Amino acid sequence: MSCCLKAGCSVSGSSEILVKNRGKGSFRVGSTIGTLQFKDSNPREFWGKTLEFSDQKAPKLDPVYAQASVSFGKALRWWEKSLQPNMIEINSAQELVDSLLNAGDRLVIVDFYSPGCGGCKALHPKICQLAESNPNALFLKVNYEQHKAMCYALHVHVLPFFRFYRGADGRVCSFSCTNATIKKFKDALAKHGTERCSLGPAKGLEESELLALASIGQISRSLAKKPAEEEKADDLVRQETAKSSTALNKDGSKIAVEEGNAMAMA
Repeated sequence: MSCCLKAGCSVSGSSEILVKNRGKGSFRVGSTIGTLQFKDSNPREFWGKTLEFSDQKAPKLDPVYAQASVSFGKALRWWEKSLQPNMIEINSAQELVDSLLNAGDRLVIVDFYSPGCGGCKALHPKICQLAESNPNALFLKVNYEQHKAMCYALHVHVLPFFRFYRGADGRVCSFSCTNATIKKFKDALAKHGTERCSLGPAKGLEESELLALASIGQISRSLAKKPAEEEKADDLVRQETAKSSTALNKDGSKIAVEEGNAMAMA
């Protein structure tokens, strides 16, 4: 039998083959095929070309044209395996800023990793287990290779690296750890993951970090200026409070009260 097959370098897996016999109609065959390999040759030489296969024992037939449709499942990469619902991949600096500000009083752990980091790969399964056992905590994953500019602005230069954020306190700790020092991570999780009353809106990144991200176009400059404006407003409030706490004594001398301590002024 002689047949013609238009092929690339290899075909493997399950397929559905459409066979056309010139002048004699066509029929469809569901089949499972193995792997088609080319030995002692460069597979690219056969791309888009017609291959002839012959069987001397078979009767001579008209050429048969076969068309196969092959589908392959996408294998998960190590940093995509065993992810929990509270583990989120960060795709931009703006998304990181928004996630921290919208977390409220929830504990947020930012996990900086790299696909090529052996320590990150070894630690990943344990981090997934800790995320599963702490569903109230939010784990934000930042791929160092995809967001180098953002990591430089945040002064992240060693991997794996973690930063813990909690509500109005902002960043409460940061450190690098491996499998050998995983106790450091567990201790931080136990210390900052306890339930407590909210003390105000989430602070998120430091003002200097926001300014650094804005300077390289990672976030809006208006967002970076917001903390400075809030600080200015706080200063005005403190000044008004200091003025209102100054009173006159009966003899006309001034009495100023500062942080709860009375001080006589002539």
